[in-house]
Amino acid sequence: MPAVRAALSEVFRPEGDDASAAARSRRDWVVDGVLFLVAAFLGVTTGVNSFQHGLRGPLLVIDAIGGVVLCLALWWRRRWPLGLGLASLPVLAVSSSAGTAGVIILYTVAAYRRWQAAVLIAAAQVALLPLEYAIHPQLTVYYLTSTLGLAVVAAWGMFRRSRRQAHRERARRAEAEEQLRTEQIRYAERTRIAREMHDVLAHRISLLSIHAGALEFRPDAPPEEVARAAAVIRASAHQALDDLRAVIGVLRDRTDGQAPQPPQQTLGALPGLLEESRAAGMRIHAEVRVPDLAAVPDTIGRHALRIIQEALTNARKHAPSAPVELCLDGAPGQGLAIEVRNPSPVFATGQSKIPGTGTGLLGLAERATLSGGHLEHGLDERGHFRLRAWLPWPN
Repeated sequence: MPAVRAALSEVFRPEGDDASAAARSRRDWVVDGVLFLVAAFLGVTTGVNSFQHGLRGPLLVIDAIGGVVLCLALWWRRRWPLGLGLASLPVLAVSSSAGTAGVIILYTVAAYRRWQAAVLIAAAQVALLPLEYAIHPQLTVYYLTSTLGLAVVAAWGMFRRSRRQAHRERARRAEAEEQLRTEQIRYAERTRIAREMHDVLAHRISLLSIHAGALEFRPDAPPEEVARAAAVIRASAHQALDDLRAVIGVLRDRTDGQAPQPPQQTLGALPGLLEESRAAGMRIHAEVRVPDLAAVPDTIGRHALRIIQEALTNARKHAPSAPVELCLDGAPGQGLAIEVRNPSPVFATGQSKIPGTGTGLLGLAERATLSGGHLEHGLDERGHFRLRAWLPWPN
């Protein structure tokens, strides 16, 4: 008995989205109306034929009532297909007028429920054919074709159901792929924002840390030096706030779904960046072999400036007392080469007091790759830390 109950539960259980077939669109209403009219017309025709062949009395009344009831039941066939399929069996046994409505209900069961349920209803209708023939022997041709007709209707309903399920599965996969693409875009957006925030603020904050550290470790410094350091701290703080406002402003303004663009600072700002770093105490030997920095395209110039800025920030963090060598070379059609070299922290005379997140070099590599170039870093044969980047510079 438990096995039988489990089997019946599996047959009668709605599958997937088929359980929600009650929601009808305008097209569904039109189809249901047409099917109702067809079932009613053929039911009346069959009833008249039965009357002409001698069906009289209570059997004629039962036949007509059964046809009317099952035709009206077609309006609920989408909501309760299996229930109507089971309820239609005793009606079909005594009413030839309900035959067309019964076939439509069988198709609905096959189209909206599991194939086992459709086979069950079709088999039950075939099993009732001898009883129907006993009551309505005048419809011989109808009974001869009923078995084949029921099989065709059930098969057609199953085919439509499989097509609908395949369409839904494709829609689910498309939706899942779209969600995945959206998540990837959001992740790339978050990564881009994090990279911009890091590149913009790391340089300024490191300058603040160096000057604040100088004030901390030299409390007896002359007032002129203290005032000069405080002015640099204030200027760096204001510049950091301005850069932060620029990034946030750009992010807020990009309401068209495009990627946020970095602040519009190009390679032409390199002299000012070097001057700031030297004012913070860095010893920088810069060899700039590009005659006109403004001639570098803005997109490449922005990436190049950020790479140099981050390289100087890393040198200031991890080898604060070491000299830094910068070489910038390139031409249209040849690309833009950047090389920054400084003794590694092991050989530097000072120790870094500025904590790092460990994401700066990773962000630089991502930036170079996104611009179509490449970046490499590590210790050279002299034990110095070297960062080398190449960016495309089209003609």
